[in-house]
Amino acid sequence: MRESESLLEFPCDFPIKAMGRADSGFESMALTIVRRHVPDFDTERMHSAVSRNGNYISITFTIRATSREQLDDLYRELTACDELLLVL
Repeated sequence: MRESESLLEFPCDFPIKAMGRADSGFESMALTIVRRHVPDFDTERMHSAVSRNGNYISITFTIRATSREQLDDLYRELTACDELLLVL
């Protein structure tokens, strides 16, 4: 799909939810990956929640997406991270 055919209009705010083990350093790794693709990412736009038993953490990053390519590259790098269990 070409960017001109995308349902999104860029730039736009775009939430990305990533989940991993709470004790693996996942939050720091995920933030590093996001900042590689969105250098000016503001951590005020990052929200995390730990599971009831404290085993897992979900993090929502609301980024200012500038292109489909940027989103695709970010998703590819996040899903390549061994500590990542799920990304939405």
